Amino acid sequence: MAENKLWGGRFKEGTNELVEEFTESVSYDKRLAPYDIAGSVAHVKMLEKQGILTSEEADKIIKGLNEILEEIERGEFKWKKELEDVHMNIEKRLTDKVGPVGGKLHTGRSRNDQVATDVRLYVRKEIKEILDLLKGLRRAFVKQAEENLGVIMPGYTHLQIAQPVLYSHHMLAYYQMFKRDAERFEDTLKRVNVSPLGSAALAGTSYPLDREFTAKLLGFSQVTRNSMDAVSDRDFVAETIFDCAMVMMHLSRLSEELILWSTQEFNFIELPDAFCTGSSIMPQKKNPDVSELTRGKTGRVYGDLVSILTTLKGLPLTYNRDLQEDKEPLFDAIDTVKIALKVNTLIVEGMKPKAERMRQQASKGFSLATDLADYLAKKGVPFREAHRIVGQLVAYCLDKGKDLSQLTVNEFKKFSDKFEEDVLDLMSLEGSVASRKVIGGTSPERVKEEIERIKEEEGF
Repeated sequence: MAENKLWGGRFKEGTNELVEEFTESVSYDKRLAPYDIAGSVAHVKMLEKQGILTSEEADKIIKGLNEILEEIERGEFKWKKELEDVHMNIEKRLTDKVGPVGGKLHTGRSRNDQVATDVRLYVRKEIKEILDLLKGLRRAFVKQAEENLGVIMPGYTHLQIAQPVLYSHHMLAYYQMFKRDAERFEDTLKRVNVSPLGSAALAGTSYPLDREFTAKLLGFSQVTRNSMDAVSDRDFVAETIFDCAMVMMHLSRLSEELILWSTQEFNFIELPDAFCTGSSIMPQKKNPDVSELTRGKTGRVYGDLVSILTTLKGLPLTYNRDLQEDKEPLFDAIDTVKIALKVNTLIVEGMKPKAERMRQQASKGFSLATDLADYLAKKGVPFREAHRIVGQLVAYCLDKGKDLSQLTVNEFKKFSDKFEEDVLDLMSLEGSVASRKVIGGTSPERVKEEIERIKEEEGF
């Protein structure tokens, strides 16, 4: 019935049961309870400081809120859908426990600024956890790079063998991806860590609230500067989900390579058994299901991003009930990226490269052709001409069934008199990777320097 609602004074009829089911959010927003109570405690302390509540009233309300938190943590709290959301459930329980004084909790506050505060507190905590997980994954890539520094593998463009590279260099490429992800989250955190509390419904409040005080109590770095924007802003939610989507995209790229590398056709790595599954019919199978599911779950996080952007795109200022739909995609994106980071970190830590197989494949596909073109260019041949000459050499090798490393100096000279005896020194994988000494290159010297630089910077 309407009179049982905390907002029901204006209504003559009770809410239809179907509307109760359609509009409730407590089934999922109850996970915000610790943040809702933390925000309420800070609000009460501020109301006491401002003389709006007496010390006795404040103590009674805070004691009640802490007892409710304990009930929730013990799993004893009775969540009621008819009370709509986490806020109303907690406030109703508070008034049941402490009496009419519990109704003073909402003085100078609306559910609009309350939920915005709760979500920001939640996102702030989750981002910090994601940053820790990202660091753990980066550490795993650096460990792989350091432990396998001499392993040479083929580098690819268009999924065709292109040039030999160090396996360590490949691992550090993923380090850079996830380093950027961390930087995105750190930047997002600056916009998350702003307190909307005290903005009330949309216009602020006539009560003499100290917004800076509550912000400080809750660990916010600043307060919002416009009450209308404060209660309707969900940019930080969309931005957080975007950051999650980027992490999943990078994990999906990693997964794709691990799936390929673990096939018999590539046979570059051995994945840890604990993160693979078997077949119900084929006893020989070892399937990279975790990597496949990572690739698949990327789509659901993309869906979360499209969901929040679509929800926000047509909303007039200020608060609209549509914003209730921000939480499920946010929760899903965060939950998905966290478990994906955890399992993929363990995969990276446990996978073992097959050095001999990688080396064997690195020598195929005329992977040293670019070294020959660079050789001629250093001898004064315009690079485009050098490119053409080496292309003819490759065609010659294909006709003769040879590799570039099998050619004699005389055969090289048939294509250019710039070739001399020292060209044979280039025809090794070690020589090729060692020559890439530019900053960011794949030479062992540069890769080792990069590992040391990262370890010092990250504290690994």
